[in-house]
Amino acid sequence: MSHLQPIQLKEVTLHKLMMRLKSPFSTSFGTFQDKEFFVIEAVGESGLIGWGESVAFSSPWYTEETFKTNEHMLEDFLIPLLLENPVNHPDEVSERFLPIRRNNMAKAALEGAVWDLYSKQLGIPLAKALGGTKKEIDVGISIGVQDTMNDLIQLIEGYLEEGYKRIKVKIKPGWDVEVIKELRRNFPSLPFMADANSAYTLKDIELLKQLDEYNLLMIEQPLAYDDIVDHAILQKELKTPICLDESILSFEDARKAIELGSCQIINIKIGRVGGLSEAKKIHDYCKQKGIAVWCGGMLEAGIGRAHNIALTTLDQFILPGDTAGSSRYWERDIIDPEVTVHNGQIVVPDTSGIGYEVNREVLRSYTIETKTFS
Repeated sequence: MSHLQPIQLKEVTLHKLMMRLKSPFSTSFGTFQDKEFFVIEAVGESGLIGWGESVAFSSPWYTEETFKTNEHMLEDFLIPLLLENPVNHPDEVSERFLPIRRNNMAKAALEGAVWDLYSKQLGIPLAKALGGTKKEIDVGISIGVQDTMNDLIQLIEGYLEEGYKRIKVKIKPGWDVEVIKELRRNFPSLPFMADANSAYTLKDIELLKQLDEYNLLMIEQPLAYDDIVDHAILQKELKTPICLDESILSFEDARKAIELGSCQIINIKIGRVGGLSEAKKIHDYCKQKGIAVWCGGMLEAGIGRAHNIALTTLDQFILPGDTAGSSRYWERDIIDPEVTVHNGQIVVPDTSGIGYEVNREVLRSYTIETKTFS
């Protein structure tokens, strides 16, 4: 890889967007249909542009971060810190942000733009800049809690016809064992998994053990969002692999969870762990320890989706991720071409950077406000 000039940012523009999902999304915490987020445009001295996307929701139900706390952190702390001095490599961004505690989603949005810019300066795809080798990636789909069992079955049949490689369903107390049992009866050989979004406690061990009968790929984050100790107790009781999501906010969290035996699988979300550099460190460690990883989704628009695709080209991503096609979520995505899925696979772009062009006209149509920092 050729040696690069340091990455000096000339200016950073925050585009504040509001996009409507095609259908409301429901989890064990609530339902929403309009997604507010930031698109970050980082212009280098070279004139090249790097793009990032924020993934925090409007309410603090997934982590403590929200769209508004991201705005505060980006404007008042992170963008000024990044504009101060050049960086030699995107890995240095997270080091520069160390004095700012947590706020991983705000950090990841900005770092993502730097990674895109860096790979464009090198003239290589972002996937290659990260060390990824896959030419296409397998994808699954995540389905929110549905009104009826029948609705759920029909949805799954539709996605299977589209070729998705695995199905993820949300469970919560009162919508769990019977649902999984019924799904297994209807789809005897389907690779599927249950995501509990922290809806259970160790008091529910007997109930969760019943899920072992149904040959699930995994049960994701059954216990508290910040726990790794009780999950280790539960994993010893279950045959089904536990996958950790909300509990893993950093490489250190991943190391400790693996050390304790809290999980057999980790869902890596770029925003949750603070960026691509940290995601890559977690991936490398999991590879060394034989822990499977996959890439979770946060209902991203095209830029965030492109970052997920690039990350998933790393070789320990052995389970299909949640990165479905653009049309699954949006009437019109902000990138050209939109992300498309054929037979449950996405072809990894081979042009430089994220490999998709941002459509300025569409971007403007969703934009509520823009601010530029230099």
